[in-house]
Amino acid sequence: MRPKYSGSFLLLFLLVFTQTLYAKTAPKALALKAVSENSAESAPAIAELRAMGPAGLNALFQTYAREINEQVSNPLLAATPEWQRLSAALDAVSQQKDSYLSGLYWYTDFDQAKAAARAAGKPILSLRLLGKLNEEFSCANSRFFRTVLYSNAQMSILLRDRFILHWQSVRPAPRVTIDFGDGRKLERTLTGNSIHYVLDAAGRTIDALPGLYGFWPFFRGLENAEQVFKELQGKDDEGRRVALANYHRARIDAIATAWTADTGKSGGKIPESLVARGDKKSPRAITVAPAAITKMAIEAPILGSITRDAEELGRVTDEAAWRRIALLHADDAVLDLRSQALIRRQNANLFAAFGASEATEAQLASLIRNFQRSIALDSVRNEYLLHTKLHAWLIADASGDDLNALNEKVYAELFLTPRSDPWLGLLSPDVYAGLEGGGVTRSK
Repeated sequence: MRPKYSGSFLLLFLLVFTQTLYAKTAPKALALKAVSENSAESAPAIAELRAMGPAGLNALFQTYAREINEQVSNPLLAATPEWQRLSAALDAVSQQKDSYLSGLYWYTDFDQAKAAARAAGKPILSLRLLGKLNEEFSCANSRFFRTVLYSNAQMSILLRDRFILHWQSVRPAPRVTIDFGDGRKLERTLTGNSIHYVLDAAGRTIDALPGLYGFWPFFRGLENAEQVFKELQGKDDEGRRVALANYHRARIDAIATAWTADTGKSGGKIPESLVARGDKKSPRAITVAPAAITKMAIEAPILGSITRDAEELGRVTDEAAWRRIALLHADDAVLDLRSQALIRRQNANLFAAFGASEATEAQLASLIRNFQRSIALDSVRNEYLLHTKLHAWLIADASGDDLNALNEKVYAELFLTPRSDPWLGLLSPDVYAGLEGGGVTRSK
């Protein structure tokens, strides 16, 4: 005897079947349209994939896995028109240039990022930069992030799995074009810096990593902040403030201790005040007491004493000393194969400017070695000099409620590019240039 189904049951079955089929086919259909030669078809498809969030980006990666893997494996492969359209679609959906290597989805709406963080129970990694992350000419550090950090296979997994990603442009990145008058032009960005903030789902600051870091120090910084994020769960405002203040004091102590040790290893002179407070064989900085810090205790003299060791070390660490210290951390700056592949792709034609038909393996290897040395130097300076100050500021305002105010302070006092200076230090009324109006022009 055949079972009898009511019309309403059949209708429900058909509705569920149709929705399931649509859920499986719609993203792929959009992915196929996103690389169409017809912009009237590709533009709305890209917009829909972007609106889908990380799922939209995943649809592109799944649909074009073979093409993407081929480009990753062969960095010097010629970019066909088809690949250029696919790469542009990936970058538009992810909102990050060269996203075919990272696979990272970046929110550009802060409220949407916070909503996603609440839903996922993850911290937010918010990048503030000059220019835009999805454009070629964002500030230099943000371009280096795309190469050193986001393209790194291990880092991209960590960021994708454990953080909600967000970026926001602070101001446009200044660009300069040098015209040699014979058809040759050289285009670069000038000045500018970037910073990664680790935030809770409410957008409150937990920690921040200023400027460029190599893979390992950036990895360790994220892990430290992520652990604090977990420890803060369930705490009230006062408990959160105390826990964060103690964390930042402990990090200042750890940084000063590491800096002191590096100074000794590299043959530098350790200030007598630091030697006197530590073991002669292993001098270390002032030990931070784990006691809770009350709001009344957060005064400028207290903060000054907390960062005193870093200030003393800063006075004895000149440029040569920084380079010796950076050599101790060379392994922290080694680029993985994916990051190196991006450098090779970007610079395949660079040496043609010097008369070479193509870049040799030795030339590319030398370029990569020099860049790694620069990464190591930036890593130690940013961690020892800039991060110490940030930790102190975050003790003074352990609530972390006003990210915009903190970011203004960072750009004004840490990066020395205050919003009050529209010329970012590149123009001064005190310097004569011999040009009409100082060489300044304004678009109308």
